[in-house]
Amino acid sequence: MSNEIHTPVTAEELAHSFEDAAPVADLSDYAIEDWLTLIVFWLMTGCVFLQFFTRYVMNDSYAWTEEIAINCLIGVVFLGSVMCVRVSRHIQVDVLYHYLPAGVARALSNFVDIVRIGFFAYAVWLMWRYVEIVAEERMVTVDLPRNIVFYSVLVAFILMLIRAVQVFIRNVRRGYSVLERPEEFQKIED
Repeated sequence: MSNEIHTPVTAEELAHSFEDAAPVADLSDYAIEDWLTLIVFWLMTGCVFLQFFTRYVMNDSYAWTEEIAINCLIGVVFLGSVMCVRVSRHIQVDVLYHYLPAGVARALSNFVDIVRIGFFAYAVWLMWRYVEIVAEERMVTVDLPRNIVFYSVLVAFILMLIRAVQVFIRNVRRGYSVLERPEEFQKIED
């Protein structure tokens, strides 16, 4: 176990630290899907809290909160996936690229990007077909069409496809991808 060294700070020094200028928040890294995911996440959190409160405090729970929270979770998962595609944060195995010659690694990385684009295009097509099949379904506890959820998943797959194409174009222009040089994609906070 290492010994930690704590520098003594007086109350006056601590009080003056609040006078320092607050760091400027940089929101430029966030895209529309980030904000949509945040909104749906807090809607889900509110439903879960309401479910907890009505069940354990009021002893008379609202049945609809669980269904809405589950549907919000579906939205968070798929919109969150759009975020992961945009910033290349999905799970990937890059150890092979360290042992391949640069040209082969570049070609393999381009192939992976093209396969990813193909996968998302196919997922869009499948989801479109699925929405057509179940378009008339209603939610169980709330009289709303279930296709609200299905269309949100379809939109998320369309956004993933668009983001995958954008990532591919950026990788081609840059000359490398996260698979080839993962260290270039690690952000260091100041």
